[in-house]
Amino acid sequence: MLVGNGGVRKLLIIGVVSLVVAGCRDAAMTASQESLPAELSITESPSPYRQVTAGAVTARLPDGWHPSTAGSIDDPTQGLLAGPSPNPWQGDRPPPEGFAAVWIDGTRVGVPSDYYYLAATGPALDMITGTSGCSSTREVIANHRPEFASGKPGSPGDYVAHGIGTCSIRDRPSRWAYFVAAPGYGPVRDVGIPSSGLYVVVALMPDTPKAPQVLGRLLKGTEFGGASVEDFIAAAAAPQRLTV
Repeated sequence: MLVGNGGVRKLLIIGVVSLVVAGCRDAAMTASQESLPAELSITESPSPYRQVTAGAVTARLPDGWHPSTAGSIDDPTQGLLAGPSPNPWQGDRPPPEGFAAVWIDGTRVGVPSDYYYLAATGPALDMITGTSGCSSTREVIANHRPEFASGKPGSPGDYVAHGIGTCSIRDRPSRWAYFVAAPGYGPVRDVGIPSSGLYVVVALMPDTPKAPQVLGRLLKGTEFGGASVEDFIAAAAAPQRLTV
């Protein structure tokens, strides 16, 4: 089958998105040695949680967890990693307990923003969903397939979802929660980090009666560019504006 120049360009862009997301996954597995510790800012509080900031990402993490940055200065993948032990995101499986909040700087990649829809609906969470013994339920807030991918003309090409799931990680029952957003040209682009093409938040911990509450708090306490996960969900759920 012959593919024209336009088709070749689309295939290349899709390939780039997949590679970028793979890099996002790898960055979440291990912090870059080139990251600067000075990028981390920690604010203690009387509660069992403290506020940790890495660049444009802020999270409220349990006391005693070890935070680190994801990606390097020149890496399009940026964010915050944490866990009860240093460098929990190592190897080819998720940790029994940990947290990752990462975003991709689209200005450094040069991919049209609505192409990140493909990443958000597929490989962005492969680190978890591709692990045997894992299952999940999700709530999709926005799902507008881009026009180039057989969507409606003028589609904003955005996707926003969050969910929960269970896993057996290293023979230990675990519970996890996640949030993923590809702003595309939709209303989510009006909040958060203007240059971001993709947001991913994942939190895991042993499956205990308190796990759902703690996981919910971890997700709700995460902000990108000052916008919380709830802000993203609210923006995606709002009626879309018509343009003329």
